[in-house]
Amino acid sequence: MKKFLYTILLALLMAPNFMQAQEAAGAVGPISSFPVVYKYDEQVTWYFDMSASTFTENEDLYMWMWSPSEPDAGNWENSSDFAKLHYEGNKIWSFTLTPTVYFSKTPAEIAAGDGFWFRLKNKNGSKQSDVANVTYTDFSSFYTANELIRSYPAKPTIDKPVSILFNSNLKDGFAGVPSVHFHSGLNNWAVSQEYQAWLPDVSEKTKLKDLGNGFYRMDLIPQEYYNTEPGFVMENISFLFVAKDWTTNSGDQIIYAGAYEPPPPPVFGFFPLQISQKDFLGMYRKNNEPGVNKLLYTITAGSKVIAGEFSGGTAEIKGFVNLVSELQGIPNLSEIHVLVKDNKDKTISDTTIPLKTLDK
Repeated sequence: MKKFLYTILLALLMAPNFMQAQEAAGAVGPISSFPVVYKYDEQVTWYFDMSASTFTENEDLYMWMWSPSEPDAGNWENSSDFAKLHYEGNKIWSFTLTPTVYFSKTPAEIAAGDGFWFRLKNKNGSKQSDVANVTYTDFSSFYTANELIRSYPAKPTIDKPVSILFNSNLKDGFAGVPSVHFHSGLNNWAVSQEYQAWLPDVSEKTKLKDLGNGFYRMDLIPQEYYNTEPGFVMENISFLFVAKDWTTNSGDQIIYAGAYEPPPPPVFGFFPLQISQKDFLGMYRKNNEPGVNKLLYTITAGSKVIAGEFSGGTAEIKGFVNLVSELQGIPNLSEIHVLVKDNKDKTISDTTIPLKTLDK
């Protein structure tokens, strides 16, 4: 609390002519950053929504910061060019910096400080915002959390930045790979951005930032990254993290969007639970993903292979295989192998089912 009061007092004392005639432009609105999470020695862009302030469209604004240091000290009445913000439109301004460089501080020194305290102002300081603070999201817990992925925010929206962390140490094959890429799509791949290793621009666009020691991060704004049509409703981001040239991957992952109620997870099963070669083998899958309307099965029974498919919809796909006729004349089978895929070539089940021995 003492640090906080000291910081506010310092802000008042360090503004020349503070008690003289100055125009209060109002509070700083919502602040966001790209990337959402970052290390202190990485470049980041902060965005300031000043739509509720009296600053005008295209007005030149400058950053005046005093914590963790005061880069533009002594220039309140004539801000330096390096402190100038960029106007993004719709009364949103941005400021790009690398904290360790801008403040001439080490990451440890910045972390031990009181945070990023500032005002936004015009060139000569006659017009200024209220005191504000850029909050910092510490993501260091991910390094020891034993989580494969983590999203910031947990439920992203289509028009706001999202950072997705990946711990490749939890998947075989990623050690020493040259790069990791984001093979992904929205709404169960309805809109996709595939990783295509042979296209340099796509390879670069999908490349994750290497954080070191097997940890990676992907940063994007969905509507820009996927170039979605106006009004597109994002339900989820479906993806795999892929090593260069597809030497290995993370397996299917999904992150559900904010304000979207995810459907219940798919459920697959065989019935009855015990069968012989004189029975019907049933299989079903409920709560299917959009676009999944078939189950394609391949049953290997000794030297015989049985293939077929069942059709259905999102609620359920169900059907039976007549083992009585299909396995007629094949004696003493003890098991069958069943491979089931959906119509998008995703493996649903790959299992061996024991068969009951028939009484003679």
